[in-house]
Amino acid sequence: MAHTMNTGRVLDETAADRLAALDAPAVREARLDLAASFRMAARLGMGEGICNHFSAMLPGSGEFFLVNAYGLAFDEITASNLLVCDLHGHVVQGAGKPEATAFYIHARVHLRHPRARAVLHTHMPNATALCLLEGDPLLWAGQTALKFWGRVAVDEHYNGLALDESEGDRIAATLGDQDDIVFMKNHGVMILGESIARAWDDLYFLERAAQVQRLAACMNRKIKPIAPDIAARTAAQMMAQDPASARAHLDSVRRRLMRSEPEFSQ
Repeated sequence: MAHTMNTGRVLDETAADRLAALDAPAVREARLDLAASFRMAARLGMGEGICNHFSAMLPGSGEFFLVNAYGLAFDEITASNLLVCDLHGHVVQGAGKPEATAFYIHARVHLRHPRARAVLHTHMPNATALCLLEGDPLLWAGQTALKFWGRVAVDEHYNGLALDESEGDRIAATLGDQDDIVFMKNHGVMILGESIARAWDDLYFLERAAQVQRLAACMNRKIKPIAPDIAARTAAQMMAQDPASARAHLDSVRRRLMRSEPEFSQ
């Protein structure tokens, strides 16, 4: 199912200097945040073999991003085995290569949407189940779903594996300025975040919202929607709390992992 990039370790001296000049403690924190997101996603059943991928732009950089290496399951990711790639397809730090679709989706989204400091792509079961249905994926009937009101894009045109830049650009083009969530029909979901913490928080709650919707749909009773004005007001209330809440959420994930899986931080 997976294809790897034919990446080369090509890094000119000027680019090497730019990489070396980045704030090392901030880069270390980004590695820890992304590795923790992988590990907790695995624990919650959001992984799919050695497929799916998370990426994050390095702090202070619009050129280099972290991404998982092909061949590792989510629960094998550590802070140190994350790769650093540039937006042109070169692995510039780390052992291994990214899966091809990881590069062609993530690099193009990061390039075309600089606000997306983190991009998380999964085939997590409940949210992906909604991608297999016709019509709007989320029903605005549960409070958790309202977190995503006004922030959802739908890619209706599944086009096979993303094995070139044009497919990555096509997916990126589905996103409006306010869209952070992409339901990729017949495929999976993608989350954009201004930080790793915001993206992780959205990933977690999107799967919870999808799970509750799936359960409600099985009860053979009419689903009661929330009035649009209430939905919009509640979403605004949630967005106001999101940065601090998301950071606290990921901090709790890191504390839990330090007790049970401390090797994630290596």
